[in-house]
Amino acid sequence: MNGGRHKGHEREIPRAHIYHAILPIVFFLIWFLDSTIFLISTFLNDFVPFLIRLILFIVVIVIAIIFILLSHRALFKSHQPPNTLITNGILGYVRNPMYFGILLIYIAFIFLSISLISIGSFIVVFLVYNWMANFEESILENMFGKQYLEYKEKVPKWFPNPFKK
Repeated sequence: MNGGRHKGHEREIPRAHIYHAILPIVFFLIWFLDSTIFLISTFLNDFVPFLIRLILFIVVIVIAIIFILLSHRALFKSHQPPNTLITNGILGYVRNPMYFGILLIYIAFIFLSISLISIGSFIVVFLVYNWMANFEESILENMFGKQYLEYKEKVPKWFPNPFKK
């Protein structure tokens, strides 16, 4: 089984699973400690009622789950990675819908407890995901050439545009 690696691993940044495991642990540890114990940078919670923060949290989590599920359905219909460029469905609106959904989960927790330190750690998380996406997009450019470059021009990398199709 190729050293325990899954099919399609060559399309990912090396050791991607480590980043996917460590980033949330570090972020949520920082978020939890600042939001519940130390309360160093949560003073904005005094100005935004908890009910509003909870509603924002729920809405963003639901949107994140939708993005993750739709991207998983589009990318992993079979156990083999696709040999063609997928440009329809959710991938017609944003190039990295799974990563976008994951990033939305982080944002949802920031809404739940407005921790400025967590916002700083989210910036680091975003930069790592952007680096991972850039690496994977260069692989897709090599695989699909001009077809992928045209796709990149039409579809945004991070922020879906529901009106552009």
